[in-house]
Amino acid sequence: MTEITIKDIAKRCGVGISTVSRAINNHPDINPETKQMVMDVIKETGYIPNNSARNLKRTDAKCIAVLIKGITNPFFSPVIQIVEAQVQKKKYAMVMQHVESYENEVEVALELVKEKRLRGIIFLGGAYQHDEQQLAKLNVPFVFGTIGTVQEQGEKIYSNVAVDDRAESRKMIEYLLDLGHKRIAIVTEGSEAQSVGQLRLEGYLDALKARGIGIDERLICEIRDEKDPYSMENGYKLIKELLKSGAEFTAVFAIADFLAVGVCRALHEAGKRIPEDVSVAGYDGIPIGEFYTPQLTTIRQPVEAMAEKMVKLLFDVIAGKSKHEHVVFPAELIERESTSRVH
Repeated sequence: MTEITIKDIAKRCGVGISTVSRAINNHPDINPETKQMVMDVIKETGYIPNNSARNLKRTDAKCIAVLIKGITNPFFSPVIQIVEAQVQKKKYAMVMQHVESYENEVEVALELVKEKRLRGIIFLGGAYQHDEQQLAKLNVPFVFGTIGTVQEQGEKIYSNVAVDDRAESRKMIEYLLDLGHKRIAIVTEGSEAQSVGQLRLEGYLDALKARGIGIDERLICEIRDEKDPYSMENGYKLIKELLKSGAEFTAVFAIADFLAVGVCRALHEAGKRIPEDVSVAGYDGIPIGEFYTPQLTTIRQPVEAMAEKMVKLLFDVIAGKSKHEHVVFPAELIERESTSRVH
């Protein structure tokens, strides 16, 4: 199926491309009825007007796009800053595009490259599996960052920079098990989500199974919020529900530090002491974990090194200096105040 372009919209409406652009941009110099007709056709065809793609017409062709899935996650802030600084050093322009949690980031990228003004793309967050045929449609070099996307076979058509989320999650659960915890709850995305949430959930399951500990489904607290899954509010709500259920647990592993902060708040309100009554662990290693009370035990990702590697890989491929690579960085378990041995 041919993808819809702004030219197709103009042709269907019997107007010029500039008229469609004025309708999309809510320009006052357009007849209201014409504007409504254009917007109706856009809705009918499923065409996605993209501000970033339109803005590329006003930028130099030396442009890198950064697509961010989970822009509210503070983990991405230092990554974006480093990528932007490195891109500017190369005298390139950078366009950032927010991708909603329910959107397919590759489909959003395909909309961007329609303008054929990009030199490369960096994906931050998103799914760890993609349709290979869809990926092949991207006609510029691209790098998946912060999620372990791995091409199964053949010559690599993209680069990837991440930690091993499944293995690092397992490391955290093994650490909690070594402290004597056997009833460990997890706050995670559902098992159907093809994201870091699923990888970290699998690491949790791996660790329990390896120790011969049965899986209690009541302790798997799945996030139902598709819009902003890794929020403090979701961690708070899910642990409130878990406490209300009466299920016993002595530790909670949240797959993101922001979720862990919400977990701690819910436990405090319930009169639970951290870590005396319940140990809490997070993932990512963002600054809030160090300054929260109690300081949060977490898995810290090497954000700066990963971000610099993403940019270097992309520009090396653009320049023809190297081929695509899949790079796995080691993460670090940071033990702080929020975890202790079972009392």
